[in-house]
Amino acid sequence: MLCNICHKNPATVHLTEIVDGQMSELHLCEECAREKSQAMEQQFGLSDLLAGMADFDKPKNETSAMVRAVKCPNCGLTYVDFKKIGKLGCGECYDAFRKYLGPLLKRIHGSTQHTGKSPLKVTKVLKKRMDIQELHNRLNKAIETEAFEEAAKIRDQIKELEKKEAGKKE
Repeated sequence: MLCNICHKNPATVHLTEIVDGQMSELHLCEECAREKSQAMEQQFGLSDLLAGMADFDKPKNETSAMVRAVKCPNCGLTYVDFKKIGKLGCGECYDAFRKYLGPLLKRIHGSTQHTGKSPLKVTKVLKKRMDIQELHNRLNKAIETEAFEEAAKIRDQIKELEKKEAGKKE
């Protein structure tokens, strides 16, 4: 499928917009998507969107005064300031505002777990760890259902993967 704007490059970004119940789709190449995103950012900044969404994230059992008192110990940014500017001040802010960021990230991304792209080097390591974790889960289920032969096979797979991982670290 070709880009709907330049009609030259393959479309790799697919946008769906619903306005007043009418759905429209736009298929863009990376270059056109980048240009469109810059134009949208000028009209409506991402920080404005995040700041607006952050208004809904106060836990029900907390008062406004409690929320105003939340402050990053490293950079001094308050949660109220984050809501205004829509940007965190430093890496410590993630820990300081964890209680409020979790629901916000869940609403924006649908999850609080990262499932997107990672650097290739990191991806390989994470994949191995996830494979080992999945095998551990399968092992526990096999033990629970008393499928001991299957459990032994899975145990051996785990040992082999862990041995390979340990060998590469040395």
